[in-house]
Amino acid sequence: MRRALVGVLAAVAAAALSLAPLLKSDEPPPVLRNGAAWRSSWAFAPASLGSRLLDPPAEAVWLAYGSVPAEGERGEVVAQALLDLHALTRPNGAVAAGPDGPWAYAWPRDSAFVAAAYAKTGHADDALRVFGFLARVQHADGGFEARYRLDGSGPPDDRPRQSDGAGWVLWSLDQLRVARRDGILPTSLRALRDRSVAFVLDETDAGSRLPEVSPDYWEVPERRVTLGTAAPLAAGLEAAERMYGAEGDGRRATEAARASRRLHALIRARFGPDYQRHGRSGGLDAAVAMLMPPFALLDDAAAERAWQRYPVLALRGGGGLAPGVEWKQDGVSWTPETALVAYTAAASGQAAQAERWMAWLEHHCTSWGSLPEKVLPDGRPAGPAPLAWTAALVVLTEGELASHRSGVGTSVTAVG
Repeated sequence: MRRALVGVLAAVAAAALSLAPLLKSDEPPPVLRNGAAWRSSWAFAPASLGSRLLDPPAEAVWLAYGSVPAEGERGEVVAQALLDLHALTRPNGAVAAGPDGPWAYAWPRDSAFVAAAYAKTGHADDALRVFGFLARVQHADGGFEARYRLDGSGPPDDRPRQSDGAGWVLWSLDQLRVARRDGILPTSLRALRDRSVAFVLDETDAGSRLPEVSPDYWEVPERRVTLGTAAPLAAGLEAAERMYGAEGDGRRATEAARASRRLHALIRARFGPDYQRHGRSGGLDAAVAMLMPPFALLDDAAAERAWQRYPVLALRGGGGLAPGVEWKQDGVSWTPETALVAYTAAASGQAAQAERWMAWLEHHCTSWGSLPEKVLPDGRPAGPAPLAWTAALVVLTEGELASHRSGVGTSVTAVG
């Protein structure tokens, strides 16, 4: 059955390659927004990143405190991604999404992935700083704004809150827990966790309804709930179950588990079996990867099939992926969504697919080694470089591949 599915997907992929979309958008193609000297010459550096810019010897020392889960040329890319994350992280734990004005803010989503990358590579103190910032800006109800100023003074504008932040924070906290020797979440972070759990339980009525309409990682207004909002909340509840269970808190673990099962059932009913962005419309988008390991147990065959279709149908002329199948047909590839597929492939035991996407990302870095946000149809990098979310995903993917090589990987099957 698996071989037949792979054969069908290969045929569809070949057809998709022959029909790769041309540049049709009326908008001009994006450009590379910054250069190799972004750390020292970035206009926002003094106000946003303080004086923590490291010279090469100090960078080597910082890397040595943790690990780079790759070797050779790939190791250089992963090391650069880690150094870029470090440079984008302020002393107060705020993580700039990228080195440019519109990206010089801290998104809870991006920050959660950066904290997970720090935890995966042995930089626990840096992860704790990021979580500390998130705890300080978290609302009393456990939710978050879409993004924050890097000094923690609040949101920079009046864009709507984004509900997925609490789910991603819970998932990331569990990644930190797993990376610790005792397998227990630090006491200092339990209030952040408990408030986030309370928010998700309230937002979904303990898993009995889908969350309210909210913008998600597409950063566009929405009139209907998206898979990109619902799936991270379900992932957060699964993570909460594991964290509470590790502490022996059976009551809370059971509460989170029941809510997670209910919410996953609702997601299947509303979005399955095709798992389009809005359920029955909107086309496949990268959010289907949020229903895969390491975010969710792999117990939904329809979701896995949709995940397999997404990179085939969202393929762009430059070789990477669009955020969704119905995204504008401009031929531009987006690195976060491409890296998200690589990460979930690695965590699902599909190393060959993960390696293929990682090779594409490696070959489309900037001349100074940073990972850009976008890649043009002709292969040139565009947008801000580095992009924190992409850099974190590349580090996490390589860490997952290394774990599987050593025989210690993410579980990809349902238990019980």
